Amino acid sequence: MSCILSIGKSIPPFEMDQKEVSSLVEQLFPLTDREKERYMPIFDNSLIKKRQFVVNPSWFLKNHGLKERNDIYIDHAVNHGLTAIDHCLNNEVFLDSPVQYNDIDMIIFVSTTGMATPSIEARIMNHRDFREDVRRMPLFGLGCAGGVSGMARAHEWLKAHDESCVLVVNVELCGLTFQKTDSKKSNFVGTALFGDGISATLLCGQSSRHFAKKRRTAPVITDTGSKTKKDSISVMGWDVTDQGFEVIFNKSIPHLVKSFWKEHIEQFTALQDIKSEALPFLVAHPGGKKVLEAYEEVLKIKKDKLQHSYGVLEDHGNMSSVTVCYVLERYMKGFPDKGTISLMGALGPGFSSELISLEWV
Repeated sequence: MSCILSIGKSIPPFEMDQKEVSSLVEQLFPLTDREKERYMPIFDNSLIKKRQFVVNPSWFLKNHGLKERNDIYIDHAVNHGLTAIDHCLNNEVFLDSPVQYNDIDMIIFVSTTGMATPSIEARIMNHRDFREDVRRMPLFGLGCAGGVSGMARAHEWLKAHDESCVLVVNVELCGLTFQKTDSKKSNFVGTALFGDGISATLLCGQSSRHFAKKRRTAPVITDTGSKTKKDSISVMGWDVTDQGFEVIFNKSIPHLVKSFWKEHIEQFTALQDIKSEALPFLVAHPGGKKVLEAYEEVLKIKKDKLQHSYGVLEDHGNMSSVTVCYVLERYMKGFPDKGTISLMGALGPGFSSELISLEWV
């Protein structure tokens, strides 16, 4: 058993409402009237009100190569990662006293929107008092599933090191990947959905001296599950070009929620002896409006059981792996009663599904 003690965030400085993004896209792409009629409603129907970015709006109007984009990614990933970590380890909402940097035994860094060798967590370690013997686990390529997968891998390591603490840092700077020369529909969907986000999550084993630092109730991970559909790599991901990352976003995703994901969650809940319809809420990654609606259909639940998924989508858009961490933070701030059970889930490239069962203690 491992406990999720605290979550910290770093909010990028440039906020744009959806109408601003829509107007910018009309400037970026030379659309015909027919294309405007076909594509622009995606922005209005997304349920997103605002998003945040690490670069200002004028940056999107210019051409940028892969190296320039990646240099910006590294700089902001380190700086915002540090801010999120500082917030997490000193978060008075969740912790009755701070956790020190030298108390961390492993750092898991999750991202799919930039590349770095040495990886970002190694660079972050140079700016704070982390020990030199900290284990490092950089995870790349998990996309939206990375938020759940990072916590799942932390939990699995903590089962063997139950006196330890793990820090999971998620950095997704999706705005840096936007391609104004890519006229494919998947790119329009990406520009309508994705924003930048950064989170840090602190987990500890049940024998850790920090376990008692939780201010009130906190979720423990009781089990994890992964499932990857074969021959589905064309569903979601990146096409890496000289200009950067071009998004792959297949229209089949909501259908796969109703088939592939349904099968996974039914198998997982059966093993846990959990009735999904009895859960008070679901900590679900809000991939988009259609994905959330597909969750509701599969689980036969009302929209209110996904209220924070809808809320995070509305306030931040889809931040890839970071998004589900923001959703979990909102539920944790409500301090559910002891014994409350829930599930956390996200879908990603592969095509893959990651699930975690939670119980508040």
